[in-house]
Amino acid sequence: MADGSHTPKTDVPIVHLLPNLLTFAAICAGLTAIRFGFEGDFERAVYLILLACVLDGFDGRLARLLKAQSKIGAELDSLADFLNFGVAPALILYAWGLQEMSRAGWIAVLAYAMCCVLRLARFNVSSKSDDEDTDPSYFVGVPSPAGAFLVMLPMFISFLFPEIPQIPPLVVALFTVLVGLLMISHIPTYSFKNMAIMRDQAKFFVLGAVLLAAALLTYLWATLVLLNIVYIVGIVWALRRSGRTKAK
Repeated sequence: MADGSHTPKTDVPIVHLLPNLLTFAAICAGLTAIRFGFEGDFERAVYLILLACVLDGFDGRLARLLKAQSKIGAELDSLADFLNFGVAPALILYAWGLQEMSRAGWIAVLAYAMCCVLRLARFNVSSKSDDEDTDPSYFVGVPSPAGAFLVMLPMFISFLFPEIPQIPPLVVALFTVLVGLLMISHIPTYSFKNMAIMRDQAKFFVLGAVLLAAALLTYLWATLVLLNIVYIVGIVWALRRSGRTKAK
């Protein structure tokens, strides 16, 4: 005789597992990027961080499209972001140029990682609250995926210009801490999540995305340096615009 204590089992469509599978794939990409970084294969490591970034952009949208959002999926996504954009880039950077000053370099890595986890925690809290003063066109601080590629800028520059002396480890360590502080700052940075384009302009957007992918596959370091410069200019522009808005 049943006592009513057991809940009935329900079937879950396989397609509803796809978002979490993408998240797990992103985690595997981040972990493998760390492995390649310590093996000295920095190009593959960066490609895997790029792959993790792409997967991170798709898993949440796919979950909403399939109406398969879940609390465990949200937690997995946050943990994946910390690994892929807080831990993996910092360790890759450490393997590349911070081992010579192991103690100070490791402190810089820890500072960046802690700033990243604080940034993600703040984002999770703000996304669950109904704050009408929040402008959806901007992030508060540098988002973790952008921070991941921004923190590796010294490495990108070094590989793009191998003839120049390598950037001193102390400069790299200070830059790593600076990027971490930018992530937990209140500096407004552009959000592209709500960006919309005219329907008749969509073909140009697709063409641009294809050209960007081709550039990353062909001229990886030059493309990443250029994207970082554009992003830094965007931060400065957003700061100036925010300052003018407050002045009014």
